[in-house]
Amino acid sequence: MNTETFERPGGLPRRALLCALALGAGLALGRAAPARAGERATVIPPAADDPPAGQAGTETAAFAGGCFWGVQGVFQHVKGVTSAVSGYAGGDAATANYEATSLGNTGHAESVRISYDPKQISFARLLQIHFSVAHDPTQRDRQGPDVGTQYRSTIFATNPEQARIAKNYIAQLDRARVFGKPIATTIEPLKAFYPAEAYHQDFMTRNPDHPYIAINDLPKVDNLKKVFPASYRAKPVLVGARA
Repeated sequence: MNTETFERPGGLPRRALLCALALGAGLALGRAAPARAGERATVIPPAADDPPAGQAGTETAAFAGGCFWGVQGVFQHVKGVTSAVSGYAGGDAATANYEATSLGNTGHAESVRISYDPKQISFARLLQIHFSVAHDPTQRDRQGPDVGTQYRSTIFATNPEQARIAKNYIAQLDRARVFGKPIATTIEPLKAFYPAEAYHQDFMTRNPDHPYIAINDLPKVDNLKKVFPASYRAKPVLVGARA
């Protein structure tokens, strides 16, 4: 494996090292690695509160749900999404970096800021995809192998309408008990979003054979294609392509 494709200054991201150690001897580090049970999609009903699109040509949403590599990778394959940027939200500018956020005490969550065309896809449908295939919203302060408040499930609302739609949808899903246990997702106002370091952007596309991606994230894109075929697009919209 060409480590230059996923190294950061100072070495591998901590999650990559932990994943490689966990795989151990005898497990192939490639796409054939089995997906974790937690990466199975949960088919859920659409949000009842899904207002029609307004006049805005582009709107913005910000979601957190574990490692931003996978969340970004999923939404880059969603029709109507024009940009999906990995970054940090919930904390201050001074700690908006990978090293500080990885400590778990900055208030930041690894997040993805999504720009989208509301006439092609609604905020409520983005929520449905996020809850169904991008992550497991019942896990509190963790996601799969990643543990800490920086991996919490959060909807960073950019306006009161987004907060209302998210609150109503969580209540709807909890009433229906579609996950079998309560949703742990929090709703927080998006005060600021800080793009992550360049080596984190488009990570799934640039490193499909990385063990963490193969095990935890590629199955999410497969699930998107299976569960939301009308919203799936094969060619992702990449941050690098806009640079």
